[in-house]
Amino acid sequence: MKELAGTCKCCGKEIYCLDGFFNGIITDDKQTYCFDCHEKIDNVEKNPQS
Repeated sequence: MKELAGTCKCCGKEIYCLDGFFNGIITDDKQTYCFDCHEKIDNVEKNPQS
């Protein structure tokens, strides 16, 4: 089963719940991100000069 759960705050990509598993990341401040955008943001926070 595939159900739309929201959109990525960064790129606007639709994020789905696939068979009961959320296919993205929800941050502590309740923002939703796709895996790709969250990985990019996470890398920038860890290595701001790269």
